[in-house]
Amino acid sequence: MNYIYGINAVAEALKARGRSFEWVGVSKERHDLRLQRVVEECRRQGVAVRFLGRGELDRMAGNNAHQGVVAVTSSKRYNDLDDVVAARRGRYSLIVVLDGVEDPHNLGAILRTADAAGADGVVIPERRAVGVTATVAKASAGASEHLPMAKVTNIARTLEELKDKNLWIVGLDERGVQTYDSLDYRMDCAIVLGSEGKGVHDLVAKKCDFLVSIPMLGKVSSLNVSVAAGVVLYEIVRQRQSKAETDK
Repeated sequence: MNYIYGINAVAEALKARGRSFEWVGVSKERHDLRLQRVVEECRRQGVAVRFLGRGELDRMAGNNAHQGVVAVTSSKRYNDLDDVVAARRGRYSLIVVLDGVEDPHNLGAILRTADAAGADGVVIPERRAVGVTATVAKASAGASEHLPMAKVTNIARTLEELKDKNLWIVGLDERGVQTYDSLDYRMDCAIVLGSEGKGVHDLVAKKCDFLVSIPMLGKVSSLNVSVAAGVVLYEIVRQRQSKAETDK
């Protein structure tokens, strides 16, 4: 069975209707309004609700961070790359490509930021990377249920496909001589972020049209990948909103 847990994760999964629900377990010890809204939405959609003790919910979730709700669902439904490209939300395309992110909390945080920044979708590799697990869904506050996501066999080859679809490829890498905020993002583009340990792989970096870096002014040499994603994605938001205002 597949589980997702946490009030936001379960509520957004119900709202998105991208999964089938077998049933939802709710803490019989909690009676707050947010949890009651989840129960009401389950009843509206005809999803069975079981009231369980905290110990049973802990066992299902594998931890005690479930906030009193655990859902038994189908697994995350991934999209084709073409679907992600076609899901353009604004004037310019913005796709986030992750080259081997392995920590579920990092992936969840990136998905949450990508959704908030208006990204069209996210691309992840099938191997040597984390997919959308229950921990990822919880860390994303439910954003994982709304963002189109594609799983691909080869990131470097996928970047070539995106180029064929007229997207520019921007890799975020500490080797980049150009700073992230010096690039004009008012173009259809994909932003490539590397893994926690190795960053962007060499072959993937070679496929990028631009390699940009975030200036590091302190003693440490790099940022956490989810923090770096937030920095760059909101620079893109700033530039595109600024352009939209001047065009009015």
